[in-house]
Amino acid sequence: METCFTIQNLKCGGCANTIVTELSKIEGVSNVIVNNDTKVVSLNFDTETQLERVTKRLSNLGYPLIGKNNSLPKKAKSFVSCAVGRMTK
Repeated sequence: METCFTIQNLKCGGCANTIVTELSKIEGVSNVIVNNDTKVVSLNFDTETQLERVTKRLSNLGYPLIGKNNSLPKKAKSFVSCAVGRMTK
C-alpha cells in the first residue's frame, strides 16, 4: 500500500536524508520519498502496524505529522536529526 504524510519541521536535504534513512530501516517500508517543498513524505508499507511505526518514528525524529503536537522538544530534535542527515549525506 502507498501513503503520504505532511510533516512539520522539515527544513532541508539533511532532514530529508535522515527521514529516508530511518524510515527505510522499518521492515516492510519501502520507496520512501521526501519532498522538501511540500513537506510531504510518501512511502509504501505492508501493514497498519508498520504505518503506526512510521508515524511514531517521524515524531521521535522531530517531524510530527501536521495537526499533531509540535512541542519545543520536537522542534529541537528536528535540528539534531537535520544535522545528522547532513553529516551522513
